[in-house]
Amino acid sequence: MQRKDLIDHLNEYLRVEEVEDKSQNGLQVEGPHEVRRVAFAVDACQASFERAVAEEAQLLIVHHGLFWSEPLRLIGPHFRRVKTLIEGRCGLYAVHLPLDMHPVVGNNAEMVRLLKLEERRPFGVYHGLEIGFAGRLDSPLDISMLIGRLVEALDRPPLRVLDHGSEEIEDVGCVSGGAASMMDQAAEAGLDAFITGETDHASFHEVAERRLNVLFAGHYATETLGVKALARHIEEQFDLDTMFFDIPTGM
Repeated sequence: MQRKDLIDHLNEYLRVEEVEDKSQNGLQVEGPHEVRRVAFAVDACQASFERAVAEEAQLLIVHHGLFWSEPLRLIGPHFRRVKTLIEGRCGLYAVHLPLDMHPVVGNNAEMVRLLKLEERRPFGVYHGLEIGFAGRLDSPLDISMLIGRLVEALDRPPLRVLDHGSEEIEDVGCVSGGAASMMDQAAEAGLDAFITGETDHASFHEVAERRLNVLFAGHYATETLGVKALARHIEEQFDLDTMFFDIPTGM
């Protein structure tokens, strides 16, 4: 299919133009006009670019793109990344916050679905945007059973668990990536558990003093969900080959 038609669909479906974001979402590097194979990865990095070129993809779609609000000179690793794409005839499309918050293929919508949460509702405000979701477990679980569901959803264990809250968990909130700053929102929402990606030193006392259960499942792991769901959407909508490159960072 024509690249323009695919990009137009992505921009509309993901509401790229409507969401204010530091990421320069949308087409970041042009590729061939005709697209037959689309690759997906979490990060715009040399490893994902080399794999996309090796697989002869005409477009790579990532969550964390190459270009943000700050200008970057084309030198060093940044130059080599762009050079790899251009010489390999592969375009790059990035979608950051619009993919976190999308109600169908978003990172957090997918996490809620995979955890089998019911009565889904928006949760987690970031710069005026509701980017996460919360929901209710079909029956109360203890922390070990919730961890089991999370492992099943992400295919890897959480990096850290702080269990300072209720022993029976029913209401759970999900915000992928680096949302440790949302502890106050989790407490105010009355959640029994909060799942996010990254932690930091200060989070320990914040969680303990707010008496929360928090599962830090990894920035990378929690943000594989949206790109995988978007790949399935593209496969269903268009006659295109898709592939996902798993390049974990352990963080």
